[in-house]
Amino acid sequence: MGEINCWEFKKCGREEGGAKADELGKCPAYPDHGRDCWFVAGTLCGGTVQGTYAEKYGNCQKCDFYQKVMRGEI
Repeated sequence: MGEINCWEFKKCGREEGGAKADELGKCPAYPDHGRDCWFVAGTLCGGTVQGTYAEKYGNCQKCDFYQKVMRGEI
């Protein structure tokens, strides 16, 4: 599969020119933090805008993208 960014994996549409960027705003992880989005406040996870790193990290650890990155699969 190779290294891909979170917006490519999750297909959230919040990247520049994405399907939901106008509606939900451009993701704060785009374009520089697509491989470590868990460090960025305000990302959209599970349809909800997340808070700070400390507030959201528990949810991030359950994320399929996070787990695959941590295991070196993508």
